[in-house]
Amino acid sequence: MFEFPKIYFPLAKWIDRFVDWLTVQGDVFFDVISRCLLVPLLGLERGLLYLPWFVIIAVLAFAAWKLSGWKLALGATLGLLFIGVLGLWKLAMSTLAIVIAATVLAVLIGVPIGISMARSDFLERLIRPILDLMQTMPSFVYLIPALMLFGLGKVPALLSTCIYAAPPAIRLTNLGIRQVSPDVIECGKAFGSTPRQLLFKVQLPLAMPTIMAGVNQTIMMALSMVVIASMIGAGGLGKEVLSGIAQLKVGKGFTGGISIVILAVIMDRLTQALTQSQTKHAI
Repeated sequence: MFEFPKIYFPLAKWIDRFVDWLTVQGDVFFDVISRCLLVPLLGLERGLLYLPWFVIIAVLAFAAWKLSGWKLALGATLGLLFIGVLGLWKLAMSTLAIVIAATVLAVLIGVPIGISMARSDFLERLIRPILDLMQTMPSFVYLIPALMLFGLGKVPALLSTCIYAAPPAIRLTNLGIRQVSPDVIECGKAFGSTPRQLLFKVQLPLAMPTIMAGVNQTIMMALSMVVIASMIGAGGLGKEVLSGIAQLKVGKGFTGGISIVILAVIMDRLTQALTQSQTKHAI
C-alpha cells in the first residue's frame, strides 16, 4: 500500500563498469603489484616452513621470556606444541606468514597516514569518516575488489587482510602523536629542533606505546580476517576451518579454530609485553 517510489539509482552498475574498466586498463599494473607482493610472501612462508619446528618454538619462547617472563614463555611453548600434535603445524606457519606480511604492510601504510593526520587537522577530518566506514563495513566486502583485480590466490588474500587491519594502526598513530604533551614539544622547539627532528626524536618515541597498541590491534584484526580470506586462496588454518564447515566435520573445524585462537593469544601477549616495555622506556 505504501510502497517506496520507483526511483532507481544504478550505483551497482556504475561500480561494476568501473571495476571492469580498471581490470582491463590496469592489467599490467596489477600484475606487477601481484608479483612484487607474492615473492616476499612466498619467501617468508617457505622460510617458516623450512626452519625446524623446535627452532621456531625456541625463538618465540625466548622472546616471550625476555619480554614478560617464564610464564608467557611456558604458555607459548605449550600452545605451539599443541598445534603441532594436532597435525596443523604447516598450516599454522602459512597463516603466520600471511599475518606477519599483512601486519607489516598495514603498519608501513598506516603509520605514515597516522603521522600526516596528527600534523593536519584537515586531513584528520577528511580521513576519519573513511576509517569509520572501513571499520563498520562487513569483512566479506573486502574480498570483492581484491578478487576482481587480482583473481584467486595469496596476493588478494594478503591485500584484503592488510586493508581490513590497517585502521587501528592509523588511528592509534594519530592518537599517540596528538597525546604528546605540548610542553615537551615547546621544549624541543626551544632547543632548536627542526620539525623532522621533533617528529623522530620527540613525538614518535613518546607515542611509541600507543603506536604499539595499534600494532597489537592490527595483528588481531589480521588474524580474524585470515579465516575469511581463505575463501579466495589464503590457505592456512582458515582453509581448515572452512573445509570443516563445508564437510560438516565439527572436529576438523574446531581444531583449526582453536589453533587460530592459540596463535592469536600468543601474538597478543607478546605485543602487549613489547608495548609495556616501550612504555617503561618512554617514561
